[in-house]
Amino acid sequence: MDLGLKDSTAFITGGAGTLGLAMATRFLQEGCNVVICDASQASIDKACDQFSGFEKRVLGVLADVTDKNAVVQAVQQATDKWKRIDVLVNNAGFARDRYLTKMSEDDWHAVLDVTLQGAFHCTRAVLPMMMENRYGRVINIASRAHLGNPGQTNYSAAKAGLIGFTRSLALESGKFGITANAVAPGIISTPRMQQRPDYQELTERAKSNTPVSRLGDPADVAATVAFLASRLAGFTTGETVHVTGGRYA
Repeated sequence: MDLGLKDSTAFITGGAGTLGLAMATRFLQEGCNVVICDASQASIDKACDQFSGFEKRVLGVLADVTDKNAVVQAVQQATDKWKRIDVLVNNAGFARDRYLTKMSEDDWHAVLDVTLQGAFHCTRAVLPMMMENRYGRVINIASRAHLGNPGQTNYSAAKAGLIGFTRSLALESGKFGITANAVAPGIISTPRMQQRPDYQELTERAKSNTPVSRLGDPADVAATVAFLASRLAGFTTGETVHVTGGRYA
């Protein structure tokens, strides 16, 4: 199915991570120009090296998404090259798990700042351009953890906040031809997860507790994001799509 994304420009934060790379790969397959935005230049360089043959359609930009000026500069680099950004994927985020009684203020702020403040800075940087173009797609990567997880009060709060951000943005921007949606992945098999000592146990638990009887794959998330980024999803906004294999608890 042609998603109609050819020659669109997608800007992905946390673009050098596992999910970011999966989304970049899918967007390239759909004919998009892709901006890989990350806070690590070494990670950006490694990511871009994986896309040999697509050099003309991949741009790596360095930015800490909690730094407004860095974000503005990164967006400017992208628009200098391709004139517009059609799709923004707010994917930057990380977990720093501790029970609340042992969680420091730094643990709290670090997680919320990257997820929420980062989404705020990036969206505010691209939204005027999308409004002027009367078209845009904003996709925020949340998590099933927005429903709550022990040891993840910071992460769960950040992802739940991102969903509220998404809904409000959808209400504000729809009249400009812009949609805003969230994607909430469940347990996704990534190289980091595969290094966990309990990875086999997690896999077996997923088979028994998940209706589709497996862990998720980064490509599962990327496929959902690609659809929401497409013109086919033009009447879908303010939604949270759970990519969990049917697992909510």
